[in-house]
Amino acid sequence: MKAYVLEGIGQLTYKELPTPQLRENEVLVEVVNAGICGSDIPRIFKTGTYHFPTIPGHEFAGIVRETGSKENSHFLGRRVGVFPLIPCMECEQCRQKAYEMCQAYGYLGSRTDGGFAEYVAVPVWNLIALPDGVGFEDAAMLEPACVALHAIRQADMENVKSAAVYGCGTIGMLVIQWLVSLGIPDIYAVGTRKEQQELLAEFLDCRFCNCHMENPVDFVMEQTKNTGADIVFECVGVADSISNAVMSVKAGGQVVLVGNPAGDITLDKQVYWKILRRQLQIYGTWNSSFTKEAEDDWHTALKALQEGTISPAKQITHRFPFERLGDGLQAMQDKECFTNKVMICKA
Repeated sequence: MKAYVLEGIGQLTYKELPTPQLRENEVLVEVVNAGICGSDIPRIFKTGTYHFPTIPGHEFAGIVRETGSKENSHFLGRRVGVFPLIPCMECEQCRQKAYEMCQAYGYLGSRTDGGFAEYVAVPVWNLIALPDGVGFEDAAMLEPACVALHAIRQADMENVKSAAVYGCGTIGMLVIQWLVSLGIPDIYAVGTRKEQQELLAEFLDCRFCNCHMENPVDFVMEQTKNTGADIVFECVGVADSISNAVMSVKAGGQVVLVGNPAGDITLDKQVYWKILRRQLQIYGTWNSSFTKEAEDDWHTALKALQEGTISPAKQITHRFPFERLGDGLQAMQDKECFTNKVMICKA
């Protein structure tokens, strides 16, 4: 099979490899679509994976072509999405079915071989069958869609009337999609590019602030008549954005920290005082819930895809054939090129 093998930092090689040998609890998934995550860029070019060689890619969907045991033969030919985190099933978090917080997890695309390949060995437990009507592009975006949903589920959304989202990348825009689906009447998006505003306007109803053109805190406060938003989602992971998120929320409001930091985070004293004196509720969020039950993030998101409640594929700005993954990676690194989700697909 053909695969993209990370042999060292910045050393991604497109090469022929043997098809994975399956364990009894695994199936062979033929990859149809794979998304490039923002985290794939530093993983490939700056920090590396947990060992070399590794095949990156954790956002993908495809078709089961082989099973490791006859017991799982009913999966043959099934269209599937894939939860990329492989829990240990032994730690305290796993015993509580909080698999996303597993202490000794594996991960497709960083700790074990992932989706930038023709075929991937996937544990049966990590599969989610795709119903008719759910396409492979949407299914390949289940992982980021569920990360966004998981972030929203950390908070108390019962009485939320206004929400601000800092960051209009893939996750931030998916958070906005979920907020719209929940019927939140007033949504304020803070981004950095006019292209983000234009893409949002194609399928979502929200008010947009370009933080390079105007002060985002002033924008949110003006929109909320100087009270602040009921809830703010920070989807960037830098100090200025976190500070602005805190300063944009109402007294007693909620802030959900979603963005992955690229470095250390420090907060000014006045920001910390705001957290204390306004008695803010600060939530952290990580990954998504996959418990094999109807109410987990993945099954909830799959139902939303089936019903058309959310449409992750509408955020795809670039599509490349599998052989041109390098072009997709280059597009994401080009600061002059606007991307939201870059997708590769089998011809």
